[in-house]
Amino acid sequence: MPNKNSGKTNRREVLKGAAGAGFLATFGHRSEATEGRSNSIVEENRKPGTTDWQITYTRVDPSTKFRSPWIEGYVSHASIAPGETLHLFVSTNPEGPFKVDFYRLGYYGGSGGRHLMTSGPLQGRVQPDPPIGEKRLRDCQWEPSLSFAIPDDWISGVYLGKLSLLEDRYQSYVIFIVREDREAEVLFQCSDNTWQAYNRWPSQFALYDDGNSQWALNDKSQVSFNRPYGKYCQILDAPLSQGSGEFLLWEFPLAYWLEKEGYDVTYLSNTDVHRSKDCLRKGKILLSVGHDEYWSLQQYDHVKEAIDSGLNVAFLSGNTCCFVAPYSSDTKGVPNRVITRAGRYGGLVDAEKERMGPFHLDGPNEALLIGARTIVPFNGSGDWIVTDDTAWIFEGTGMKNGDRVPGLVGWEFHGDPADIPDLQVVAGGTTTNAGDEKADWTATLYPGTKGNFVFNASTIWWSQGLSDPPGHILPYSHYGRPHGVDERVQRITKNLLDRALG
Repeated sequence: MPNKNSGKTNRREVLKGAAGAGFLATFGHRSEATEGRSNSIVEENRKPGTTDWQITYTRVDPSTKFRSPWIEGYVSHASIAPGETLHLFVSTNPEGPFKVDFYRLGYYGGSGGRHLMTSGPLQGRVQPDPPIGEKRLRDCQWEPSLSFAIPDDWISGVYLGKLSLLEDRYQSYVIFIVREDREAEVLFQCSDNTWQAYNRWPSQFALYDDGNSQWALNDKSQVSFNRPYGKYCQILDAPLSQGSGEFLLWEFPLAYWLEKEGYDVTYLSNTDVHRSKDCLRKGKILLSVGHDEYWSLQQYDHVKEAIDSGLNVAFLSGNTCCFVAPYSSDTKGVPNRVITRAGRYGGLVDAEKERMGPFHLDGPNEALLIGARTIVPFNGSGDWIVTDDTAWIFEGTGMKNGDRVPGLVGWEFHGDPADIPDLQVVAGGTTTNAGDEKADWTATLYPGTKGNFVFNASTIWWSQGLSDPPGHILPYSHYGRPHGVDERVQRITKNLLDRALG
């Protein structure tokens, strides 16, 4: 059952008698930023937190490099609403009992998560590896190990199920989003299409593996959400990615900071935005976060229409909306459980034709949505350098032209700004890439037609400047790395949110 804070104990007396700073993190507290604010996120983060949401013992099969066959699993929904039934599919090899602890991720006084319930002991069994299907599809159709209706008091957020063997110490995760059909200040769009695109489970079966190359950029592969997330495969060794996609790597520092600051935020999956534009009418600003590479055409159209209708958008992300990724049904006919790479937004430029495609489906130029687009060479690192200090996003930062945030640009970014009326290039510079190639990146800001705005941070690593949650690891790629929390990045983000919220 969810933990409850009865509120009957005198808080000052409890804290006075508590030994050790760890108690404060577990108990949870109001931050100064949330004084005077009241919303479901503020109330949720006053509840007791724990750092035990982190897996402690995880192991990767060296023959596959990515999977943990001792215990691994997936869930039936990328995004689910309270009252709907979630199915967990778990495999243990060898067979044996296990339990699942469910946590919601947030701030919670600095602990990063709150324990909600434990299920188990459950009997684990070896579930079969799926056959290699058309376009190398690996679509698990495992038997469910646990099914339950999402409780009504599980508010919107990113949730982890920590899978733990009971006769051995190995652990891994399942991950899902709980969504809410309510008005909110901030819409946080998770980049779960991209998590799945880079998922190589069970061995070399990401959207990049076409049987000939492990980094192919064509339309010869497809991937299913019906499989565990293997350990993350790029630029850093991240044990907490075993089963959790890329959320903890690029997105969690923003969610942790937003909830610490008390913003009223709800969470969406890429699939939610693909299915219906209605979810975009529920907030004042949409955040694209981290590595948000794969969008369906419907998702693009829905966000573009929302901007035209007055929605503010902050692309706190890089390599965003690069590839057209249509959804299709899985082998049992369940819709929106398979994606492929069908084309390039804006079509292939000459420099891309050497390493990408050919494709059968192109989308509109993503720069017309974002303000700039993924360019070649598209991997690199650099400092985030102010180029137009007259922009309102810099109010209160003290930043002037030429000032820089060291290492914040990486490992993918945007350049080639669009010809949009009144668009400002607010930051820009040159990255160093593999082979010492150079690329010119640009962060942009342009006004919408309804008094709204669209900001493009032009880096996957923007969130690294906002917070340093438990378990977080700073990345390193292409000879560069961000330095971590920076008050200027926090203030720019606050300026964006305050402008959007009026």
